[in-house]
Amino acid sequence: MSKTKNRPNILFLFADQQRADTIHELGNSMIRTPNLDRLVREGTAFERCYSPSPVCIPARCCMHYGMNALKTGVAENGKVMIEDNGRSLPGLLGEAGYRTHAVGKCHFKPDRNALRGFQSRKTQEEVMSDPDKDDYLRWLKDNGYDYYEPHGARSELYSTAQVSSLPAEAHPTQWVADRSIEFIREASSANAPWMLFGSFIHPHPPVSPPKPWHRLYRGPLMPLPNLPPNYEALKTWINHVQNRSGFWDPGTSLHQARNFKAFYYSAISFVDYQIGRILAALGDTGRLDNTLIVFSSDHGEYLGDYNCFGKCSMHDASSRIPMIVRYPSHFPAGLRCMRPSSLIDVFPTLLKAAGIESVESDGEDLASVAAGRNSRDFVFSHYSRGGTGIHMVVSERWKYFHSLGDQKEFLFDRISDPLETQNLAGNAFRKNEKEIMKQTLLRHLLENGCSEAVIKDGEKLNWKIYPKYQIPNSEDPDSGLMIQDYPSYPMNLPGYSENRV
Repeated sequence: MSKTKNRPNILFLFADQQRADTIHELGNSMIRTPNLDRLVREGTAFERCYSPSPVCIPARCCMHYGMNALKTGVAENGKVMIEDNGRSLPGLLGEAGYRTHAVGKCHFKPDRNALRGFQSRKTQEEVMSDPDKDDYLRWLKDNGYDYYEPHGARSELYSTAQVSSLPAEAHPTQWVADRSIEFIREASSANAPWMLFGSFIHPHPPVSPPKPWHRLYRGPLMPLPNLPPNYEALKTWINHVQNRSGFWDPGTSLHQARNFKAFYYSAISFVDYQIGRILAALGDTGRLDNTLIVFSSDHGEYLGDYNCFGKCSMHDASSRIPMIVRYPSHFPAGLRCMRPSSLIDVFPTLLKAAGIESVESDGEDLASVAAGRNSRDFVFSHYSRGGTGIHMVVSERWKYFHSLGDQKEFLFDRISDPLETQNLAGNAFRKNEKEIMKQTLLRHLLENGCSEAVIKDGEKLNWKIYPKYQIPNSEDPDSGLMIQDYPSYPMNLPGYSENRV
């Protein structure tokens, strides 16, 4: 099944909710990311890489099993992942003789502590309060740290910039790096090749960098969000839902938005600092150039663009992700690849590098994509299904997506309008381009079992019409609010109670 000689180690570094335009070397002059910059200079950056579903669990499920979200049936966070079929990425690598290990967030559902092909894990998951069920919380408890809300205060403060209650040395981001470094040192002394999945929860909200990292960027100096004059027309139903559930709607100030961005950037820079430590440890083993290094994320974050926060919809802020691969023998240093790629592509890329051939996947080997040998012109993304589904297709130049819940379609020119400020779906001069993208997406839906979104309209396919999604009532500020931690953390204060008369 696999070749045994010259197989690389695999270091897969993963952030959560880090949008694609947050790397200095790739054009963001404000942010400081010297270690990711190094990977860009020494590896290949895929600048048209998209999440197969711009939300945590679905994206990770697609990545883990090499399937698109229509095949997994998981296209929103409320869904349970497919049963482990024994053909996961770490499972196949393990069968081929790799030592496989995960550190940090995997977001497996329903069992957060499942292995799903990994031979071992050091767990760090969100919204956890029991040290007996989470390795990071257990470490905090054993070392005398407060393990109550170690990832930041969620609840009403979920979308509020905040300072971590933990010092840098006990922060969840540094804990992932420390455990990753321990594994690299231990595994490098063995004969078998290894695969490490080092997964950081940040910069996912609550955005809570430790002191003094929270002062690395200052709100008044941050760039303003992308707010084109017609931004309200560019929203989808899920943007309204996310804004309300995150307490951004009604009432968002640009000061709040820039403060949030400053802390978000600080969290990314702290992740970058830890990546530098991990790379240094790998270099100490003498196996840096024989290790395939991938950095990516599951989805992005609106950060105030279009007056929105969160993820789930298909604008680049939410759906486009960083993807950098360093492996000198297969990926040219300093190459910027503009061909469309997907997080699903990690699956065949790592397996092929490990000598594992002929495994079915919806992805393509990123080395082939970088070399222009890929067989596809489009990548796809899906959020939700049925009458609320939002479905997207992207080519090198064009992006088209449709929201069933809004009965609305979008077309953006990725070359002339990279900030996605002008929806060309109704523009007569782009009628042909829209129709090509639309028919491509509709055929993809049918081919992958999503017939509920498609109808036959003469010789062409068209979108099925569903009732419009009822967005939160703007006149009722309590409608649609989501308290993320209730009732996970019951109060235990003598003389007080959560129950009110």
